[in-house]
Amino acid sequence: MCRFIETIRIDGGVVRNLAYHERRLNDTRTHFWPESTGLQLTDFLPPIPENGRHRLRIVYGRCGIEEVTCTPYILRPVRSLALISANDIGYTYKSADREALNQLFAQRGSCDDILIVRQRLLTDTSIANIALFDGKRWYTPQHPLLKGTKRAELLDKGILTEKNIRMEDLPSYSTVRLFNAMTDWGELELSVRHLQPIF
Repeated sequence: MCRFIETIRIDGGVVRNLAYHERRLNDTRTHFWPESTGLQLTDFLPPIPENGRHRLRIVYGRCGIEEVTCTPYILRPVRSLALISANDIGYTYKSADREALNQLFAQRGSCDDILIVRQRLLTDTSIANIALFDGKRWYTPQHPLLKGTKRAELLDKGILTEKNIRMEDLPSYSTVRLFNAMTDWGELELSVRHLQPIF
């Protein structure tokens, strides 16, 4: 049975980007189950913690919301990325089944995370979208594995520009940023020198 997840940030009692998460959830349900009705996530929110950063995980499927959990969140530092080729991987929808991603992550060696390369194009890390800085603008891969909610927000605000970024383009960039629903823009950043090819 197909199960999908939304991971939502709660910060100081504030639920972040709920509209983006709700849109993706309903788009996913419409794709897999065209007969499904739209859901409003506000109907399923648990008591919201007033202090600190928390991770709200919503699991859903054909019949609707199946599980809601809320746990404290601690940011995992990323200082290096292993470039790993996976030409056939797909993760268009945020599935609860992350086995393919976990298998790639296990190949990271001494690096903190992986950066997946598909058909010579950069995509995502195991848990985050990316953007690269060329000295003037921030570019994000045009075809990521998953179109994240934070990515959608940054595109809507004009902070990011979509672009195909090839392996051989990396010398044109100085910095890579990682971001997702749980991570602020600019919170995780490293030099492109810390990207290590592992093929």
